[in-house]
Amino acid sequence: MRIVQIARNNDRRLALVDGESLRLLDRYCSVYSLAAAALESGIRTRQLVEHSLSLEQLEYDAIYLGHSDWRILPAADHPDEPARCLVSGTGLTHMKSVQTRQAMHAAGEEITDSTRMYRWGVEGGRPAPGTAGVAPEWFYKGPGSILRAHLEPLWIPAYAEDGGEEPEIAGVYIIGPSGDPFRIGMTAGNEFSDHRLEKRNYLYLAASKLRTCAIGPELVLDPDFTRVAGRMSIDRDGRALWSRQIQTGEEAMCHSLANLEHHHFKFESHRRPGDLHIHFFGADAFSFGEGIRLCEGDVMEIQFQGFGRPLRNPLRVEAGPVRFMAAKPL
Repeated sequence: MRIVQIARNNDRRLALVDGESLRLLDRYCSVYSLAAAALESGIRTRQLVEHSLSLEQLEYDAIYLGHSDWRILPAADHPDEPARCLVSGTGLTHMKSVQTRQAMHAAGEEITDSTRMYRWGVEGGRPAPGTAGVAPEWFYKGPGSILRAHLEPLWIPAYAEDGGEEPEIAGVYIIGPSGDPFRIGMTAGNEFSDHRLEKRNYLYLAASKLRTCAIGPELVLDPDFTRVAGRMSIDRDGRALWSRQIQTGEEAMCHSLANLEHHHFKFESHRRPGDLHIHFFGADAFSFGEGIRLCEGDVMEIQFQGFGRPLRNPLRVEAGPVRFMAAKPL
C-alpha cells in the first residue's frame, strides 16, 4: 500500500495511490495524523487507510507532473512542528559506496577508516534476532525543515563546495507515548550531500551532510526491504547525462535493518514521545564517485522497484558571496 501527501493552498490531504488515481482519505490529512491514530487505537495504519477512503479521486499524472494546483509534499513530515522531526542516516552499508569513499580518502593509505567500518559491518552487522551487533556509521542531516518534496529543488548553498545526489531508501518512524519507536513505512529518498567537502577530509563528513534532502513522492506502508532494485539518473538540458542500476535492501547491505534501527533508537534523546524520524539507510552508488559534477538545472531522478513513481528534483546553485554570520551579544 502506497500513500501520498498533497496540498493546495492551505488545504492538506492524504491519498491512497490507486493506479492512475489518488483516492483521498476523509479522516486524516497527514502521515503523522494517521500514525498518531494508529498508536491511539491500536489499529494498523493499513486498516485505517482502508476504512477512511472517501469517494473523492484526483488524477495522479497531473499532480505528479506539476500540472495541477495540487502539489506533492514530502512523503512524511511533522505538519505542526518541523523541529520535532529528526532527519538522519547511516553510511557505509553498501560495498559500492565504500569503494567510492575509499578512493576519495585513500591519500596513500592501503585501508581507510571507511573500509574498516564497512568490514566491521560485514563481520558484526547481522547479529542474532533480538541482539545488538556492531554500531554503524551515523550522521545527522537536520530538522524536518530540510525536507523537500518531489519536483522541489535541492540547493547548493553559496558556502558549499558542491552538491550531489545519494539515492537511498529512508525509514519513517514515530515515537509512541511510552518511548517506543514504530516504523510507519519507507520511501525513496535523495540524501543530498557535499561530496567535495567530504573528500577534502573525511572529518568534514558531518558538515557535508547538513544540506536539504528529498523524500517521496510515495510512502510504502508495507515494503519488502529484502532486496530492492533501482535506477539513478542525471538529466542535463533535457538529455541523459549519467545513469546507473542500483541495489539496496537487507541482502545488499552489511547491516540488518534491525541492527540499524537499534543503534539509532538506543539513544534516549531519540525516543521522545510524539517525535517523527526520517532515517536514510545508505547509498549503493552516486555520480560523484564517477567524476560527475552537477550543475545548475540538472535533474536528479531516483526510482526503486516497489516504491512507486520516481523522485525527481532539479538542482539549484545559490549565487552571490557567502553571508558572514556574526553572533550578537545580548
